[in-house]
Amino acid sequence: MATGIQIPGNDETIDLQQQVARLQALLEASRQVHSTIREDEVLEQVLRIVVRELEMAGAAFPSAGMAYGNELLADANGSVGAALASYPLNDRDGKLMTELRVAAPDGRELTLYETDFIEGLALQAAVALENARNHKRNVEFARVQQDLDAARQIQMSLLPHKLPSIAGYSLGFRSVTCYEVGGDYLDIVEQPDGNLLIAVADVAGKGLASAMMATSFRSAFRAMAAGGVPLDELATRMNQHHWAEGEEARRRYVTAIFLLLHPESGDIEVVNAGHNPGFLIEPGMTPHQFDAAGPPLGMMPGMRYSIERHGFGLGGRLLFYTDGLTESCRGDEEFGPERLLDEFSRCRAEKADGILDALWGAIEEFSEGSPQGDDMTALTLCRATTETEMPA
Repeated sequence: MATGIQIPGNDETIDLQQQVARLQALLEASRQVHSTIREDEVLEQVLRIVVRELEMAGAAFPSAGMAYGNELLADANGSVGAALASYPLNDRDGKLMTELRVAAPDGRELTLYETDFIEGLALQAAVALENARNHKRNVEFARVQQDLDAARQIQMSLLPHKLPSIAGYSLGFRSVTCYEVGGDYLDIVEQPDGNLLIAVADVAGKGLASAMMATSFRSAFRAMAAGGVPLDELATRMNQHHWAEGEEARRRYVTAIFLLLHPESGDIEVVNAGHNPGFLIEPGMTPHQFDAAGPPLGMMPGMRYSIERHGFGLGGRLLFYTDGLTESCRGDEEFGPERLLDEFSRCRAEKADGILDALWGAIEEFSEGSPQGDDMTALTLCRATTETEMPA
């Protein structure tokens, strides 16, 4: 006497031989739907199994626009009736990914065996579909990461590769992005007359969009720097150029501080366009700040900027930076410009690189391992204490 399994509420039974055959068929069907990592191929396999191997009249995934079997094509997007059974494919969190609809032959109801098989197939298909979608996301993420890595290398290549060697001066910079790429910009341009033009800038925001704007800013700055225009005129033209770039550029305005060094005389010219104040320390003198002479570039059209001229005597040191340094945090407390100026003033290093090492060390000690919240860029220019000293 054959034994069987009876489902409560249903007069049908599945005997053990049928159950073994069902399990074998379901295992083979599972192998087929898990044999690919492409979402469309997973769904196609399910439809093929239901129609060709289970001999249903038709099957469809309406949300994916996929159907198999002529009798179901016209009703694939219609309501589920007695002859059109529906099986949800949910992810691990229970969220519906898609829905399998099946039509039995001649409009009859599905048998217990058919229902049981399709339910098992739908469970396996849901796992395979979620795996396929995760794989697709991982591939897309890897491609984006590869592009960002390439963008980072390109942006790093735009920083000065070789610092100019000027007798009696030491020059150094450091730039660390918050993400793969950032909106900080730094440039050093040697002029034909022997003067040195320096720019430190910060595009509003962070990430790829700001990095693209910084690259555009670099192109404009380099073109204008080659013309040898006065520093105030350069800032004025850069402001108008950025404003003319359009609405998105205006939302990503640029704070910038420009310096023109006259090495022979030891004089400097500075224009600050809405940027953090530059610091100048000279032996025996009160620290001097180069405050903003106008708003950030690209914020308002028609702006004019003024030059601040100052001596840069023996033993003097100058610091330009972006707000990523002063906004480094320890809890709710920021490092702040006052602490930065104090660390800069007390630093005993005489060369630019040593000063930058000290400043970064002080910020890291203050932040106590907190993650970097913004791009951090700084440039230091030092003048030797005697005329005969040379840069490191």
